[in-house]
Amino acid sequence: MIKPVLQAGLLIVLLALGISPGFSQTSAGLKTLLNQKIGLSQDQIAAIQGGQPFAKNLESRTPAEIIVFGVVYINAAPESYVKFASDYARLEQTGGFLAIKKLSTPPQMSDFQGFALDSDDIKGLKNCKPGQCVVQAPGGKIEEMRKSIDWSAPNVDDQVNQYLQKAALAGVVRYQKEGNHIPDMVYNDKNQQVDRIDQFKYLISYAQTLQRDLPDFYNYIINYPEGKPPNVQDSFYWDSVKFGLKPTLRLVQVFTMRGDKPGEAAYVIAEKQLYSSHYFETALDLTFCIRGGDDSKGPGFYLVKVMGSEQAGLTGMKGSIVRKVAVGRSVDGLRKSLASIKTALETQ
Repeated sequence: MIKPVLQAGLLIVLLALGISPGFSQTSAGLKTLLNQKIGLSQDQIAAIQGGQPFAKNLESRTPAEIIVFGVVYINAAPESYVKFASDYARLEQTGGFLAIKKLSTPPQMSDFQGFALDSDDIKGLKNCKPGQCVVQAPGGKIEEMRKSIDWSAPNVDDQVNQYLQKAALAGVVRYQKEGNHIPDMVYNDKNQQVDRIDQFKYLISYAQTLQRDLPDFYNYIINYPEGKPPNVQDSFYWDSVKFGLKPTLRLVQVFTMRGDKPGEAAYVIAEKQLYSSHYFETALDLTFCIRGGDDSKGPGFYLVKVMGSEQAGLTGMKGSIVRKVAVGRSVDGLRKSLASIKTALETQ
């Protein structure tokens, strides 16, 4: 899952660093990556092999990007992580999430119960207009929402959240039919319009070899819903997380690829952010489950995560301070997350 403290992924640094999937998706290739590309010592690698979680911030292309790499060895089957990551009720109980819920197939209105803004955001929405709004949204939706709400009514919070839930359901249903071809995939809440599709393409372009070495997986992520590979499953969820000063609502699509060739990772999971009410203009997380290949450890695997995002407000003097804090929390959050996952899978 996209964890609340770090939120999201600049796709596959394993590939972006020039490592092809055939190389990186084995335990031997992973150890070489950690040494030659991540810069870890043999003692650090030995600690990871012994079960210590590791996380590190990696270089980004712009100040708006945060990229975090993490790895931990887990003495359990890779399938246990896939099951864990899709158990949303269990994830909500682990802490960090204010709420999280998987969407039905097809999505239903009841799926969005609890998908709601807090009262401070709702108060700010009353005076929203394109280019100046407290919540990220397309300009047309901002105007439509303002006109459809009776702002003097005592149940204004309920009205806003019901509108939001209906809009979220309609948006997911339309996305499942049209994918990235939806025309209003933009944010107009600030002076500079943000095209979510362009941002996502920029994000995924960081990993040039993804298209070359995992073309079917790459093409499905880019061209969804067209070209679904037989070994890939997709699902959707929403969550509410505490990040920064405000609770943040997000809609996320999950692509799960099962490795079916020798040398491939047991599983590769990509999580594509479709919407965020605050902070994250786009995000993509990638998770590898790489079989350990060490008989002395039993049926274990290395859980490798690469997470990053394109965020607003990280540039300039003030932004650089915010960025430093966000990076530190991201690294610490990923390390704690990996430790928590390890404990959960090894004790179940």
